[in-house]
Amino acid sequence: MAKVWSIVVAGGAGRRFGEQKQFSPLGGRSVLSWAVDACGRVSDGVVLVLPADAQLDTTPDVDAVVEGGPTRADSVRSGLAAVPAEAEIVVVHDAARPLAPAALFDSVLEALDTDGVDGAIPGLAPSDTIKVVDGSMHVTATLDRAALVAVQTPQAFRAGALRAAHAQAVAGTGPAATDDAMLVETWGGRVRVVPGHAANLKITTPDDLATAERLLAAREERQP
Repeated sequence: MAKVWSIVVAGGAGRRFGEQKQFSPLGGRSVLSWAVDACGRVSDGVVLVLPADAQLDTTPDVDAVVEGGPTRADSVRSGLAAVPAEAEIVVVHDAARPLAPAALFDSVLEALDTDGVDGAIPGLAPSDTIKVVDGSMHVTATLDRAALVAVQTPQAFRAGALRAAHAQAVAGTGPAATDDAMLVETWGGRVRVVPGHAANLKITTPDDLATAERLLAAREERQP
């Protein structure tokens, strides 16, 4: 079996949340500990990326803790530098998505079994109409929802492709990216989308945390 390592990105400042949301309590644990445990189930090793000023009461069970950078891409690169060279697949997951189902990790990893696929990401079809606006908030185009997906994490990549894509970004030959899939796409890699999960919300505001509490309680009620 391929050697899999995961990077849990928890380096955000939490400006929209009002504090560092990754350390907020959820179901008696920190938000990030849920994400770390989910990655640990499918990984040979886990790297946790934290802010420079992070203060943890307890450190999750990971193989390495590294300091994040000023951007998400910088933080991922810090984590990637701690992933052993023998890793064949790297999973990148946001700590702010604590409720990613186990099946979602399985799906992105299974998608990499297809020849020619360099990355696999979960995506959901948008339910709203998406419009493009200019600087004055005038509509310039309406996009076809059938060709759009809202992307989540975990995202899985062949390690060589992810390392090459980040190296290209550091060289300044690609655009700024909001996720690692965009870097791999720009590098020339082929990325496949698998079905995302509605419960895999990203905690951005205190209301999102309250929603996560409700989803977690409902999930635990369904478990025998």
